Amino acid sequence: MKVLRFEDLAAQGKATGQRVFIRADLNVPQDDAGNITEDTRIRASIPCIEMALKAGAAVMVTSHLGRPTEGEFKPEDSLAPVAKRMGELMGREIKVVPNWVDGVQVAPGELVMLENCRLNKGEKKNNEELAKKMAALCDIFVHDAFGTAHRAEASTYGIAQFAKIACAGPLLAAEIDAISKALANPKRPLVAIVAGSKVSTKLTILQSLAKNVDQLIVGGGIANTFLLAAGLPIGKSLAEADLVNDAKAVIEAMKARGAAVPIPVDVVTAKTFAADAPATVKAATDVAADDLILDIGPKTAAQLADMLKKAGTIVWNGPVGVFEFDAFAKGTETLARAIAESSAFSIAGGGDTLAAIAKYGIEKDVGYISTGGGAFLEVLEGKTLPAFEILQKRAA
Repeated sequence: MKVLRFEDLAAQGKATGQRVFIRADLNVPQDDAGNITEDTRIRASIPCIEMALKAGAAVMVTSHLGRPTEGEFKPEDSLAPVAKRMGELMGREIKVVPNWVDGVQVAPGELVMLENCRLNKGEKKNNEELAKKMAALCDIFVHDAFGTAHRAEASTYGIAQFAKIACAGPLLAAEIDAISKALANPKRPLVAIVAGSKVSTKLTILQSLAKNVDQLIVGGGIANTFLLAAGLPIGKSLAEADLVNDAKAVIEAMKARGAAVPIPVDVVTAKTFAADAPATVKAATDVAADDLILDIGPKTAAQLADMLKKAGTIVWNGPVGVFEFDAFAKGTETLARAIAESSAFSIAGGGDTLAAIAKYGIEKDVGYISTGGGAFLEVLEGKTLPAFEILQKRAA
């Protein structure tokens, strides 16, 4: 994927003395008192900002935060706590600029934070007039917010259309590289893990991956629907009986290519959905009418782990069991450790997946951890993200 990269522009001296507008993803969780409870996104955005400052640019950075009403400022929608935390991490004071659309004063070597971009009327609908005003503020627009790459908004798409130069920041560029490596030019076998509670929310992803992957591992409630499709009993487990034919179609599409959807041979069941419910390992053929399937069994986990260790590329989205309950976490842990030990290039994304990676402490053993939930899922669906599309156009 050919896009301009800010890293290259900075290295070539093309950012020196220029006004640089960075769209970051600083949408961090806060407690009721407005204190930031987790600052990963702030930390992740700093390298791009420092790159611009080091290049001698006049730097403006903005982001959305929460779900404000356009045109109505409320103190809880302010990026002030974000600017304070970023300032602490960077060792400098960062001024927050309100009502910035019609002009911003910023000198080379200076950094300002532009107030919550979703407060601007027309932001979400990608209003052309607003986008043009934003573009007029800068010489270089840098998109560094992969988490918003699937949305065509004024501060993510419109500004890229009209800015003199539009490029990808280091975070976005890393996502593009990892996605290309995993899906466009994968080292095979390519194994995908797609798990979640419902087939309906991931059906297009399963259908898209079925055309490309060598093994499609399904987990969670999705696996239960595939167990039904394979004619196996699932008791009172979460499943979508009306999508059994869709699951069968995915299995057949894979089979026609000589690929496979491995169906669990054993499962971990309980009578109730609770952390302290007694867990029972059963063959997949022996699930009782009052059983809930809450994890894959040890034999299935071992078979899948072996497959992952032999893979060339692994795409991981979703834990395969109710890993929040320790009795039903073994399947997810076994696969997580197999991914960590595999020599394959692995890319992982989605909130629950990131929580599993953190729980088992394998952050350093996953090839690339994607920061964008919805954007990552849309890439897996085979969609071209608006941010990628406009940056490619501008690089042509």
